[in-house]
Amino acid sequence: MTSQPADGERFKSFQAFYPYYIHEHSNRTCRRIHVVGSALVIVAAMLGLFVNAWWFVAMPLVGYGFAWVGHFFFEKNRPATFKYPLWSLMGDWRMFFETVSGQRKF
Repeated sequence: MTSQPADGERFKSFQAFYPYYIHEHSNRTCRRIHVVGSALVIVAAMLGLFVNAWWFVAMPLVGYGFAWVGHFFFEKNRPATFKYPLWSLMGDWRMFFETVSGQRKF
């Protein structure tokens, strides 16, 4: 099990953070919801580029909405976004690409 650093300390690198991030996504349903949300963010970005710029507003709503449902209802933990917003976003996309490329089980 990969845990957070001691109170008051923070991860010193994304490389150190990522195993913790993956551990926080142990529930299969939570991971699946994250992947679907990330895919829909890509769809919203494409719609924003080619249909209507308002779709860009949907990107964070869809991405975080799906992710937080996964955490609060299935994983039963607090999203890492609240403490590590940038590394959590990077972790979302790394997990997404690892999943769609077959490197990580869906």
